[in-house]
Amino acid sequence: MADNASGGRRTKVERVMAEYDLEEWGDRLEAEWIGDGTERTSLRDLATEFNQAVLRAAVHDAGPSTLDTDIESLYRTLTDDDASRSDAVRKRRDLERSGVDIDDVTSDFVTHQTVYTYLTNVRDASLPEEDSDDRVERKKETVQRLAGRTQVITESTLEELSNADEITDRNYEVFVDVRTICGNCGADYPIADLLDQGGCDCEADDGA
Repeated sequence: MADNASGGRRTKVERVMAEYDLEEWGDRLEAEWIGDGTERTSLRDLATEFNQAVLRAAVHDAGPSTLDTDIESLYRTLTDDDASRSDAVRKRRDLERSGVDIDDVTSDFVTHQTVYTYLTNVRDASLPEEDSDDRVERKKETVQRLAGRTQVITESTLEELSNADEITDRNYEVFVDVRTICGNCGADYPIADLLDQGGCDCEADDGA
């Protein structure tokens, strides 16, 4: 869907896209938000991707000396509250010396609410309706993905602590099994099985 070409006041996303020559991001933001045949991207992730594109464009314009910069790492350092303050100050100084006005660049970063306003008001985009089966399958995949991530993090933690002699060095195996128990009948289900069968099939207690 084409951007709003009216002569009214531009949104921040429109202004930033024009300033950094990122006009192609209009189609990309809409496609990734609504899915367009692929898994949808959240507004927060879209804002992060867009801001990294802004930072990348600013670094690129600064010249060859900064082209090998790890943009994702740099963005985290500049925006993450948990990042070391000294690292952030050092990165900002390095960018300033390379000709990047980092204060101007960070002021052009957008929030997920700004992206939402652009998509809905300017591009008139909306999320497609999804049927119940698709919604259940997506939620099941989300739970399974989080369980897999928990397993990987736990394995990494055990290895790290073992290497540091904080725990005994053994061949540990990690299992992450997300299960649910029906509060009515006490039946125990793996979460995937419960979702696949549409919930517990016991007779609900109506309190009579």
